[in-house]
Amino acid sequence: MKIGFVGTYGTVQELVDLAVDAEEHGWDGYFTWDGVDLDGMPAWDPFAVLAAAAVRTERVTLGALVFALARRRPWVFAKQAVTVDHLSGGRLVLPVGLGVPTDGAVAAVTGEATTLRERAERFDDALAVLDRSFAGERFDVAGTHLRVEGMRLVPTPVARPDGRTRIPLWVVGAFPSERSMGRALRHDGVVAQYRGERAQEGISPQDAAEMVAWVTERRGAGAGPFDVVLHDALPTDRGEASELLAAYEEAGVTWFVDALWDPAVGTADVQRARVRTGPPR
Repeated sequence: MKIGFVGTYGTVQELVDLAVDAEEHGWDGYFTWDGVDLDGMPAWDPFAVLAAAAVRTERVTLGALVFALARRRPWVFAKQAVTVDHLSGGRLVLPVGLGVPTDGAVAAVTGEATTLRERAERFDDALAVLDRSFAGERFDVAGTHLRVEGMRLVPTPVARPDGRTRIPLWVVGAFPSERSMGRALRHDGVVAQYRGERAQEGISPQDAAEMVAWVTERRGAGAGPFDVVLHDALPTDRGEASELLAAYEEAGVTWFVDALWDPAVGTADVQRARVRTGPPR
């Protein structure tokens, strides 16, 4: 299992420096996040942060938890992603979801999708575009809310060591929703959460094992690589954190990302100190 860290709050320079610290102190991945106007929280453009991190690191996987794909133009998103992918030498992953409906980028703008159904439809449209955009060939998409005819996006992503020529898409999946998890199964990984009112809770190792078994049964043999990704704040006690990570690894989770989402807790100084102690393996 790989272990990552989310740079949540601080100046943009502090967050880019944190990516360097993460690489130097043994973390496997560094992630930012995607927001525009969320309760006054300071938010930076994720692709700008990742581009700067890409040229200052050499090893860590880079991404954002999570990109709000439903409110983005997917062909522009694809172009931004491929650019960062090349800057990083093929280290980018794309965790994607519906986004937060209370973000001012949605709630404060006339014409944006606000209902869950329309956001899900736009999300599926965008995934269909991304699925086809990385091949470097002309493609058409007839979605619910968009139609693409004869688009071709070059250059293509950096080829992965496993032979894939696409940037991995990790799709948010609400367990045990068949529809939500099924959407993730069609791509390269799932950023897992509970369904409904429990969405903000951390998934237990027992439920993670059940979810991994569910994924394995439905994907079948020979379906290719697939990541099961969890993110939450690890316990401050390193012994407890290490035991928890061991339980997740035994359950079959492939990525755990340490994330301090509370702005009162995840200050720049706290994040820096946490990263420099290294992952609690």
